[in-house]
Amino acid sequence: MTATVLSVTDAVEDVVTRQGFGDVLRAEWIKLRTVRSTWWTLAALVGLGAGLTIVMCWGNADWLASEGADESPGSFITWGMMIAQITAVVLGVLAVTNEYGTGMIRTTFAAVPRRGRVLAAKSLLVAGVLFVVGTATALIGYFGGNFFFEREGIGMALEGDVLRSMYGSGLYMAGLGLLSVAVGTLLRHTAGAITITIAVVFVVSNMIALVPGDIGLFLERVMPGNAGSAVAVPVAFNPNLLDAWPSFAIFTAEITVLMVAAAVAVRRRDA
Repeated sequence: MTATVLSVTDAVEDVVTRQGFGDVLRAEWIKLRTVRSTWWTLAALVGLGAGLTIVMCWGNADWLASEGADESPGSFITWGMMIAQITAVVLGVLAVTNEYGTGMIRTTFAAVPRRGRVLAAKSLLVAGVLFVVGTATALIGYFGGNFFFEREGIGMALEGDVLRSMYGSGLYMAGLGLLSVAVGTLLRHTAGAITITIAVVFVVSNMIALVPGDIGLFLERVMPGNAGSAVAVPVAFNPNLLDAWPSFAIFTAEITVLMVAAAVAVRRRDA
């Protein structure tokens, strides 16, 4: 009997050991796409990101074409993506905290003892989905909004900074998703992770401008919401920030630090 039990245990351990990252990735993809919240969140991303951009372009096209306008059409061509950022945060957090909330994370870690693989798979899927959907949403908003600009003779070509802002929107959404995955992993609480991430990205990033002097300028430039979003707009909304790619490099470094912290936490803490 003892020999039989040992042989079964060895067989189970052998299956777990031979489990590849592709298997973990497929399992996490099934989880992500079979949860209703994923589709509702992505639908909200498209609706807010593209819908609000088109509405804002339609409502301001006449004014932007007038001689007294002091704004560029580029200020509106990705306008809706500023609001759609919230959905990227929600999706990233839920991809992690849903399992902690239901206790299913214990089953996941029992099936995949190498917890770092689980975190890597979740991160890769969230980033990939948000990049694709975010870029597509920005393009829908561009074509829909630019239609009204072209009727007024102020249309914007899909090139240069405008083109960069399209895939830049996807990159920013993917980055926000990764940031949220890390925060969700560290806190393991849905409401807390969403609240803190949104507060840092939206509220603190704007309020930090009130800090005077060089310290205030430095903090303003490195806040995640400011550094990450610079690549997603064709016209700089804040002259105090660095250029698009240096700002995004700062954002990437911040994400990396948080992901490393999350990877250490998920290995050391009990499920």
